[in-house]
Amino acid sequence: MKTAVTSKGNNLDSCIDPRFGRCAYFAVYDSETDGVTFLDNPAKDSESGAGPAAVAFIARQGVKRIVSGEFGMKIKGILDDLKIEMVSEKDEKSINEIINSFK
Repeated sequence: MKTAVTSKGNNLDSCIDPRFGRCAYFAVYDSETDGVTFLDNPAKDSESGAGPAAVAFIARQGVKRIVSGEFGMKIKGILDDLKIEMVSEKDEKSINEIINSFK
């Protein structure tokens, strides 16, 4: 299963980005390959609609779970419709710590 974690940077030592739609990167962990890919968030600089655009981008990557500090109000319904699980992480953990919690 693929899990996306919102990230402030593009390496495993980076901290989780509390913003979903405007996060800098998505760290995509694939539990089948145990690999992590960092993807630039194309929606981060959008004037409006960053959250829904980020959801569309992540859904195209085959992600089934998203970990972020917070999700906008519009996002929950969209993710529910797509059957993508939302996990809220309030602590400022590294991407590596979060990924290890899913192993």
